[in-house]
Amino acid sequence: MGCSGVHRTAAESSFVNSDERHQAGNASERECIRTGMHQNGGSMDSADGTVVALDHAMVRHHLSILRNSLTAPSAFRIHLRALSTILAVEVTRNLPVEPVTVQTPIEETTCHQLSHRVAVVPVLRAGLGMVDPLVSLLPDLEVWHLGVYRDEETAMPVHYYDKLPDSHPPQLAIIADPMLATGGSICMAADALKRWGVPKIQVVSIIAAPEGIARVQVDHPDVGILTCAIDRQLNEKKYICPGLGDAGDRIFNTLPV
Repeated sequence: MGCSGVHRTAAESSFVNSDERHQAGNASERECIRTGMHQNGGSMDSADGTVVALDHAMVRHHLSILRNSLTAPSAFRIHLRALSTILAVEVTRNLPVEPVTVQTPIEETTCHQLSHRVAVVPVLRAGLGMVDPLVSLLPDLEVWHLGVYRDEETAMPVHYYDKLPDSHPPQLAIIADPMLATGGSICMAADALKRWGVPKIQVVSIIAAPEGIARVQVDHPDVGILTCAIDRQLNEKKYICPGLGDAGDRIFNTLPV
């Protein structure tokens, strides 16, 4: 089963010409087409199973700095935060709202406020680097944690920490993980959230591999994916290519000396 669709958002820059769309920067789009995905217009409806790759000048700018192996951890955190902020704005685009009456300094008027509980679930530890922009945008956001690490010998996810409650799930849970590689960790997190009873789940990632996207859509076709870029492929070690290295080590400055 392939992916149902990759959408470009309305934020697409009008300054990118047709020639630029066929250069190396669009290699991920060609890979999407090769793996059975499609490029379609339209905005994202959270957690409806669609795959959205952001097309925005600032996404490309910040991502180029994250990818650079010479970028220091301090700068890596800054640019990761910038990208996470863009993702936060986009993933909340269509959250349900309800009308409320507000008294302005001038007159009474009708406004709108969020009507659903929303939670973010960072996949430890790298997902922690994406939480603050979401909390800044949604001050009442619930933050729950799931610990998953990859066994480097088998490339399989290992679930080691889970503090999800047994009842009262939010209406929407946002899984935050900078890299969607094999999809194993994301699927494990989605499994846990569904056991909790969360009805809608959305994934946000900085980069994603086609193989990981395909796995998520096979195992959880109702889970939406929002990413800054879809990279070319996984290599033999299951690392994303061209990728950006180990996001956790680069965020927390724990790279091997």
